[in-house]
Amino acid sequence: MGLPGEDGHGRAAGAACGPDAAGLGASQKPNPHGKAPLGIVAGGGSFPAAVAEAAAADGREVVLFLIQGFADPALERWPHHWFRLGSLGSVTSWAKARGVREVVMVGALTRPRMRDLGFDFTMLRLLPRIARLFRGGDNHLLSGVLGLVSEQGFTLVGAHEVAPRLLLPQGVLGALQPNETQEADIARGLDVIRALGPFDVGQGVIVVDGLVAAVEAAEGTDQMLARYGEMRRSGRLRFGAGKGVLVKAPKPGQDRRVDLPSLGPQTVTRAAEVGLAGIAFEAGGAIVPDAQALVEAADAAGLFVAGIGGRGA
Repeated sequence: MGLPGEDGHGRAAGAACGPDAAGLGASQKPNPHGKAPLGIVAGGGSFPAAVAEAAAADGREVVLFLIQGFADPALERWPHHWFRLGSLGSVTSWAKARGVREVVMVGALTRPRMRDLGFDFTMLRLLPRIARLFRGGDNHLLSGVLGLVSEQGFTLVGAHEVAPRLLLPQGVLGALQPNETQEADIARGLDVIRALGPFDVGQGVIVVDGLVAAVEAAEGTDQMLARYGEMRRSGRLRFGAGKGVLVKAPKPGQDRRVDLPSLGPQTVTRAAEVGLAGIAFEAGGAIVPDAQALVEAADAAGLFVAGIGGRGA
């Protein structure tokens, strides 16, 4: 993050800026639908840019709220506003002044420490409530965030609602198909995710020949993959390369307006590095920012990528 009161680029935090801060960005089309601008709260990764591009291509004006320490500065090509996570009052005032009524939250974001939030006056008044939100899993925290957003007069929408074209489709995406053993591993992985969902445990699991080798918890998918790779290297798990599946799906009852996973070439690369055979995500339950790049990476790495089942599958 930048210095307190700055956005990391030498400007005052909260300053409105962009290629056309008072109007449309350079790549946006005129809005023929008469809808208010869509506010995109952007964390890290390529996901926010993909959602912004898809919404703009549909004629929706977008303005981005870039989270300091997480969002990519390249997103400054859109009308935008840098903010610290604890500055709820100032960022909502700016959003309302721009006519934003709907907000989507996208991109990577690690759970912050409360002392790093940089509270403004609005957040200080809510401090006891915010402290309670941190006492629980991600679903508990994110549900509380949804409540705060709604109370500020905004409607929170999901990335799957504003950019449905980016959702992972049903079926195999690349050249390789899962075999019978791998299909059984996928089914076992989905069972585990459904069983652990009520406990607010993570959305991912690695299953190899019927063995649940790793379960995603607070560390996230990348660290789970790294942990699995280390267990193979140390001999704790004696599986050869080209075995096992990374299975990801939203938890039962999860609000899909937040924490919908994304799948891209980086995940494929990491899965290949630790010796997995493929990746299976719930169809419609993950965002694919660049489907062509994903397929090319999977085929080059010798992995299958499959969109499986769906809600209630």
